[in-house]
Amino acid sequence: MTIKRTKLGQNGPEITQFGLGAMSFAGIYGQASVEDSHAVLDATRAAGVSHIDTANVYGGGRSEEIVGSWLAANPGARETVTIATKAGITGNPERRFDNSAAYLENELDGSLARLGVDYVDLFYIHRREADIPIEDVTGSLARLVEKGKVRGIGYSEIAPTSLRKAHAVHPVTAVQSEYSLSTRAPDLGMVQTCAALGVAFVAFSPVGRSLLTDKPFSKDQLNEIAFLRDNPRFTSPNFEANLQAVEPFRALARDMGVPTAALAIAWTMAQGDHVIPIPGTKSLAHLEELLIGARMALTSEDVAAIEAVLPLGWAHGDRYTETQWIGPEKYG
Repeated sequence: MTIKRTKLGQNGPEITQFGLGAMSFAGIYGQASVEDSHAVLDATRAAGVSHIDTANVYGGGRSEEIVGSWLAANPGARETVTIATKAGITGNPERRFDNSAAYLENELDGSLARLGVDYVDLFYIHRREADIPIEDVTGSLARLVEKGKVRGIGYSEIAPTSLRKAHAVHPVTAVQSEYSLSTRAPDLGMVQTCAALGVAFVAFSPVGRSLLTDKPFSKDQLNEIAFLRDNPRFTSPNFEANLQAVEPFRALARDMGVPTAALAIAWTMAQGDHVIPIPGTKSLAHLEELLIGARMALTSEDVAAIEAVLPLGWAHGDRYTETQWIGPEKYG
């Protein structure tokens, strides 16, 4: 079975309803070599996947550089994939987020240089800067579209009310948020608002940062991953409780004859034609598991069985620490 196709927003290009998140190339979840990253990109392209999602802060530009070097080594690849990147996180504790027009364009120019492209298909605000009205930020993004540097605009981790304000100024192509069987907050209005407005909903961490796989991170691995080391879902006793809670889901996947990660991806895609998971990996074996899920077609009975073993609110612990919650908009 081939991967289902959808549109990247109401007026955007047709893409696969499954993309590749490129954060793993930057060493966030352990070191990834250029060769291994290129191998994953090669396999992704061979499978027909047509969307790549990165950001300027992933490894301080390393992820974009890896994607750019892969594009340079594969003439014709740019015509077969859409590319998304993001800006807005500064790394400066005195001004964590910057959504000013000058800053965004300067960061975008840096991304274009690292990627080796003239434009990106989708440019997100990685985090909102609360002091600048979203209508003004959207106007700045619209001018980047007019200049030809960007084909579509998007926002990451915003609320449905913010999306409606932005969309009234200029069509928003996509909203990106964490969404999986372990993180269902977008069901409180964002998935529905995107559907109503014709906006793509791009789901990052769709396999729950390894919880929804057959091989979750071990305690030793977690100690080496700064982002998860203190994360409430990955610290005791929540981590052990989450591993136990996911066991019935793993058993269901085994009964269906598929990897657990595949079933998690298939569930995410079943939430709507506009819902596009973008799992990340530096492993060809894990990529193959994810692709199995991208090719699955779940019945309503399958979805009901999945949600019976992992009902709303099953996960122990918040998805972010207090520090990690600075920036994302809460709603519901």
